[in-house]
Amino acid sequence: MQAVNYSNFRQNLKSYLQTINEDSEPFIVTTKDSKDDVVVLSVEEYDSLVETAKITSNAYLMDKIRRSDKQFSQGQFKEHELIDEDADE
Repeated sequence: MQAVNYSNFRQNLKSYLQTINEDSEPFIVTTKDSKDDVVVLSVEEYDSLVETAKITSNAYLMDKIRRSDKQFSQGQFKEHELIDEDADE
């Protein structure tokens, strides 16, 4: 994760925002007082973090994921062709 000071970030805001969105890499914006530092990330990255937090905090869902992962690693699965719903038209 890259860090940039507040003044430089402010002066080059458009460029930094483009980089953050294109690279999906957050930036730390530093200030004179480190307790005021912030992390800037794209909406896509933020949404992904929120979704991951929701999934991992759901005990029922995590149990299903763990069981599925165990079944897969033990070869207890079936492969099949994907259904193409547009093929009927």
